[in-house]
Order: sequence, then C-alpha cells, then structure tokens
Amino acid sequence: MDESLPLTTFAAFQHTADTIAGQVYAALGEYRLTVSQFAVLEALYRFGPLCQKELAGKILKTSGNLTMVTDNLEKRALVVRRRRESDRRYLEIALSTTGKTLIGTIIPAHAARVRAVMALLSPTEQEQLAALCGKFKQIPVPSHEEAKRPPFYAVTRPIKIYDD
Repeated sequence: MDESLPLTTFAAFQHTADTIAGQVYAALGEYRLTVSQFAVLEALYRFGPLCQKELAGKILKTSGNLTMVTDNLEKRALVVRRRRESDRRYLEIALSTTGKTLIGTIIPAHAARVRAVMALLSPTEQEQLAALCGKFKQIPVPSHEEAKRPPFYAVTRPIKIYDD
C-alpha cells in the first residue's frame, strides 16, 4: 500500500468536511450564532432539556467548552439553566421561549441547505458515505485532559529552517 494514501485520503476528507460545513453553516452569522451555539440550540430543540454532561455528549464537545457556549446563549436569553425537578442535584439547560422561536426559524432553512449539499450524491451514495463514516465511531473520543494536549503534529518549539 502507498504510505501516502492515508494522508491524502485524510486531507481530502478534511477539505470536503470543511467545504460542506462552510456551506451548511454560512447563514449562522445572520443570527449571530457560532456553530457550537447552533449545535446546543439544535440538540435542545430535538431532545428537550439536558444536563450539561448529556448535552456535551450529544454535540461532542467538552463540558468546559460548553460552559462558555451556554453562558453566551444565556446572556442572549436563548437558553435557561434550571434545577431538574426529579433530582435537584442536576442543573439542566433548556431552550427559552426566545430560543425555541429562533431555532424553529433556523431549522427549516438549515435542513434545506443540508439537503442541497447532499443532493450532490445519490441516495445510494449517501447511504454508502454514512456507512463509511460509521466505521470511525470505533475511534475513542479523547478525554478532557487528552483534548487539552497539542496534536502530535503541533510544533512546540521553534524549528530552524535556514542556516544563517
């Protein structure tokens, strides 16, 4: 096997994912939302109120990052934090009335953008792509501590390229 094939494949996959995400999420700026903020609103819209850990699992973010995202959404009165009635130890995050209205407005256009991008593939190709992507689910999600470490390719000290 060509040793460069995995790198070339990964680069193509990353470029494609970035291109698709750019198309799908382009309109979020109009609503002054980041991709992470949209993901929180969408998850709460789909699943209802969730505690921060559950929400982090749904959108594949660390709970530390989610705190800042949620704080910003709360400042805009799009979400509320409240004690779970069945267990007062849990603080759950829920959509506010304003948040429900906003995400209810965004979802139809968002879904249309996703459909338009995915229409480049036939239904069979979409199923094949979903199956291929599913193979990557076996990769463990890094822990919070692992996520804070720089990637293996990160430069941690200056590299001298030219001799002076």
